[in-house]
Amino acid sequence: MAISSSQLCFLVAIIALFLIHPSESYPYPKSLFIFGDSIYDPGNNNFINTTTLLQANFIPYGETFFNYPTGRFSDGRLIPDFIAEFAKLPFIRPYLQPKNNHRLPYYGLNFASGGAGALSETFSGLAIDLKMQLNYFKKVASELRSKLGEKGSKSLLSNAIYMFSIGNNDYLFPFSSNSSAIKDYGPQQFAQMVIGNFTYVIEEIYKTGGRKFGLVNIPQLGCTPGLRIINNGECVEEMTALAKLHNVLFNEKINEIKKKLHGFHYSLFDFFGISTEIKNNPSKFGFKEVKSACCGSGPLRGINSCGGKRGVEEFELCNDVDEYFFFDSNHPTESAYRQLANIMWNGDEKFTGPYSLKSLFEITF
Repeated sequence: MAISSSQLCFLVAIIALFLIHPSESYPYPKSLFIFGDSIYDPGNNNFINTTTLLQANFIPYGETFFNYPTGRFSDGRLIPDFIAEFAKLPFIRPYLQPKNNHRLPYYGLNFASGGAGALSETFSGLAIDLKMQLNYFKKVASELRSKLGEKGSKSLLSNAIYMFSIGNNDYLFPFSSNSSAIKDYGPQQFAQMVIGNFTYVIEEIYKTGGRKFGLVNIPQLGCTPGLRIINNGECVEEMTALAKLHNVLFNEKINEIKKKLHGFHYSLFDFFGISTEIKNNPSKFGFKEVKSACCGSGPLRGINSCGGKRGVEEFELCNDVDEYFFFDSNHPTESAYRQLANIMWNGDEKFTGPYSLKSLFEITF
């Protein structure tokens, strides 16, 4: 039977509709669920009652790429934004951002919160801690099961990537608040508590269906501009030692999990190693300044005053942000995040293994 031109147009429109808005039986083949702290927070803290110390929803944050502040702690995009771009996904929206519609999060969601830690005591009441992020994810997973059915939701959740950046604040918070927690427990036991809470969440996501995890270790915490200014411009070795301890214990724990959980695949990015190499050889990575922040005040612009909303109104802003590794006293620039994301995605064996994020996306269940 011949098809009229009007019927043909109608069929094409229906096909296009399904391609753009997949049915509940056929979710998008790639999804990205993101957990963590300000390194990954795209603006969840805009929607909670917190302090401006843990917010970045004012200028000059966001000005490089978005031309307005989004809540990201940088002048532009973050690592998850670049990973989504490399995977040909849209930016993954903040979980707490009001929904424009009632569509399911086929592409994934970002639960990260500035100030968050693996321990609930870290910035308690001011950030969304990791276990609460897990609870939010479980609600989303339940919604997916009810809408897609067991088979459809299993396919989406098992083929998704689960990215984490957590632990930094658990070590920085006691240091900045003069808490004795680390001394009371001892560095080894404290690190084991942080790692235990972190890996508990990983295992819970595995039980929910997750199989592919993008992990990062702790960078050189003691070498941020915010900490250098209290140590005459030098790195705070106490924090660097904690980061090293955490990373050794974390690597051991992930190896245990790998042996225990069938089908568990991961990419571990050596944030400590790459931050050390950038610090020691900045020109190799295109940076002229790795000690000072682009935005802030005081020595090395290390006072956390970027934007003038955190108790100190006056601040300075550098002329060329791309020359700097740090945008403010604690967080990298978009230029730095782009380079870090490239290494995570493409898998430089020196800093990423046993899989790159690109190769993780290619694994199917």
